Amino acid sequence: MLFAPAFVDLANRNVDWKIFALTAAVTLFVGVSTILSTHSPGALKLNYRQAYLVIVLGWILVSFFGAIPFLGTGIGITDSVFESMSGITTTGSTVLTGLDSLPPGILLWRAILQWIGGIGIIAIAVLIMPFLHVGGMQLFKIESSDPFQDKVAPMLKTLRFLAEVYVVLTGACALIYYLLGMSGFDAITHAMTTLSTGGFSTHDASFGYFKDLKLHWAAIFFMIAGAIPFLLYVKATLGNVRALFTDQQVRGFLILLAVISLAMGLWLMEQREIGAVEALTLTTFNITSVVTTTGFASDDYTAWGPGAVAVFLVLMFVGGCSGSTTGAIKIYRFQVIIIYIRGYLKLLYSPNRVVPLKYNGHVLSNDVPLSVLAFLSVFVATIALFTIILGVLGLDIVTAYSASVTAITNVGPGMGTIIGPAGNFENLPDTAKWVLIVAMLAGRLEVLVLLVTFDPDFWKT
Repeated sequence: MLFAPAFVDLANRNVDWKIFALTAAVTLFVGVSTILSTHSPGALKLNYRQAYLVIVLGWILVSFFGAIPFLGTGIGITDSVFESMSGITTTGSTVLTGLDSLPPGILLWRAILQWIGGIGIIAIAVLIMPFLHVGGMQLFKIESSDPFQDKVAPMLKTLRFLAEVYVVLTGACALIYYLLGMSGFDAITHAMTTLSTGGFSTHDASFGYFKDLKLHWAAIFFMIAGAIPFLLYVKATLGNVRALFTDQQVRGFLILLAVISLAMGLWLMEQREIGAVEALTLTTFNITSVVTTTGFASDDYTAWGPGAVAVFLVLMFVGGCSGSTTGAIKIYRFQVIIIYIRGYLKLLYSPNRVVPLKYNGHVLSNDVPLSVLAFLSVFVATIALFTIILGVLGLDIVTAYSASVTAITNVGPGMGTIIGPAGNFENLPDTAKWVLIVAMLAGRLEVLVLLVTFDPDFWKT
């Protein structure tokens, strides 16, 4: 993938092409050497410890290799790793300014990082995490793709289907963007960061740079497409189109977006005295962007008033569907908790009643609500911990709290004048940036996957 920005810079006679070509050579050498040194004729079979390490170390190594081109263009090591980690985790927080005047190669590389991160998290969420029982992900097991059994061929077949869908949707998004008026370069880069729900843009004004409302609605459609379980697309291509419309998670996600966007649109019409179409476009675009953890901004929604700020801060926690490119808590966990609480309330006034808990037409096993509750507890505690650390480092409470939330939920922009949708993370202290690098990694890996590696017993043979 590094050869793509090298070619673009070479075509534009920018000397940065040498940096990308050199980095491509280094990563190619390391990758091939690793394959050759660990190759064995037997079938691949992971144990639980190896699976956790593959996920954690894979994300860390790719982030550091992805930072090399930024270092080569004169960006400091902290900012380079921050930008790379933000890209590969599809967070979208940035330390770069003057995006409109940056060389095309580095802009394309930022988009590619998010695109790689998008398909990476889909693969892990579909093929590995369900078997690790992370936060209730066992709900979405594919029995024919178990990494702890000798089932490499079915896993690769599933991954191929997922990758094909991902590429086709990205291509469709780029084509529509281009037909609606974007330049070819903007269409490709924004398509990559839309489907990956990453949010990196080639302009400082983010998506607000594009004034045509049709482009905003196209982005809304593809942000939603990126937030839907990609396995459902695979099922649809294999003939089961009905799965896209009957899934309980998808229905809940779409209803939530529609209700909040409409309510906020009516409120914004009253507050700003603007037309219905403009108000609905503004609210639907920015709400969809935050809920799907994309992080595009078409307007500074923190200027809409305290009520709007409160709504957006809460929406940062939501996320899209499991098995998509989105971050945050995910819709299904909220649904499972609601089902569990409803069942628990019935037991309070009728202790002897048997209350089967069903989700998507199937009875939930007892470990699913427990896994979800454990995840939510750790998720909230992690945000609290990072908020305290950033506060100790000198950040004001709004910046510290919203930076922790946006990093762990992988949304991108925070709140306040410094890191809000009209700002960026450039002026934060380097120590705070390293803290947020860890927070972005923790959020992308559903917190528990990273946390388990800190248990001393994990490293005992």
